[in-house]
Amino acid sequence: MTSLRISQLAARTGVPATTLRFYETAGLLPAERTDSGYRVYGEGAVARLEFISSAKVLGLPLEEIRDLLGVWEQGVCAAVRERMRPLVADRIADADRRRAELTAFSARLAGVHERLAEPAPAGACGPDCGCTTTSSPGPVPVTLSLSRVEDTGTESWREAAVACSLDGAQLGQRTEQWQRITRQATGRRETADGVQLTFPATPELAAEIAALAAAEQDCCAFFDFTLHLTPAALELTVRAPDTAEALLADLFGANA
Repeated sequence: MTSLRISQLAARTGVPATTLRFYETAGLLPAERTDSGYRVYGEGAVARLEFISSAKVLGLPLEEIRDLLGVWEQGVCAAVRERMRPLVADRIADADRRRAELTAFSARLAGVHERLAEPAPAGACGPDCGCTTTSSPGPVPVTLSLSRVEDTGTESWREAAVACSLDGAQLGQRTEQWQRITRQATGRRETADGVQLTFPATPELAAEIAALAAAEQDCCAFFDFTLHLTPAALELTVRAPDTAEALLADLFGANA
């Protein structure tokens, strides 16, 4: 049987060596070791990576991909399809829910923006100016929570594996996106489970952060996001397990 070194497998499949090592750690791609300690892979690794990549395109989390691989290894297509159908159905339902949440959030932001564009009353803010939480009909403040909560009521991000499904290039691009956003923060406060960032209270920035946070949870289910928009500020709260401290710092660090 032909064996492939990690560099050879990376060149053949286009998957970076760093991602291959990550897949091994995550239990997706086993590797043998030579006497000198080098990773080697059998020819089956190519087909396995193709299946993993296909599952990632569907947005399946790594835990589900790992379980699905156990079925795929049996070599029975019908069994794989039977296992995949409910997983894909769950992803459709999750995507629909997120789309509805973001649509509602965007609509409320548009209402805030329209209300705040009206002529301001003379003097200080009052009950009808649209700037305060008691104002009517001003729809502020606006809160969007992207928490994933199971039917049992538990917050699934606390139990999710600290693993990202993005490849090296995608991860680099996502990191740049978050660092660009983070540089716009006007304040930062460490919390028990993560960090809270304060931004200027603009609906456009709120919508951008909401879309990016939703995309982040698709590949990193261990992150939890809450956005809170008031007339004074936009607050982004990010929570993650202790084991994700390094990743939290990379994306949302003070010097990002």
